[in-house]
Parts: sequence; C-alpha cells; structure tokens
Amino acid sequence: MSAYIGIEVVYALPSRQVVRSLSLTQGATALSAVVESRLSEEFPEIVPEAAQLACFGKLIGRDAVLRDGDRVEILRPLLADPKEARRRKAETQAAGKKLR
Repeated sequence: MSAYIGIEVVYALPSRQVVRSLSLTQGATALSAVVESRLSEEFPEIVPEAAQLACFGKLIGRDAVLRDGDRVEILRPLLADPKEARRRKAETQAAGKKLR
C-alpha cells in the first residue's frame, strides 16, 4: 500500500487563476503533477514537458520530487525583460519632467 500526498497545481493569467488540488502517490514529480492536473487540456499553451515550474515561488526542475502540501506553479514566459521595462519607464519619466 502506497502513501498519498496532497498538492496543488496552479496556473495564473492576468485575469484568472486556476488551482487544481490533487492526491498523488508519494514520490510523484512536479512533471507528473502538471500532467495529472490536465491543465494543458484547458490551456493549450501549457506544454508539460517544457514548462518552467516553481514551488511557492522558487524555481524547481520538472523532476523535483513533491512533498505533502506543495504548490506547483506553472510559470508563463515573460513578455518583456524587467530591466528593459524599468529603463524605458525611467526614460519616459525623465522626458516628461524636461517638458514641464
């Protein structure tokens, strides 16, 4: 008889967050949790074998073994480099101050 763990798999969009609670056998990996969540059926942009994953905000590998209570987060790719976005915002603010 194998023991089970309770985990959550999360996928968030700007307008919506989906949380799936699962019961998996002990020793399950992050990849198996994503596949078992079946979120890729609802969101075709999710490719479990290529997805970047995190657990409570810390990056993990798809082969990471999960523990009871873990929360696997499926990360979306960045639309813009955060450093570049900050630089452009600073330039825009500086240009606005010069016009005053």
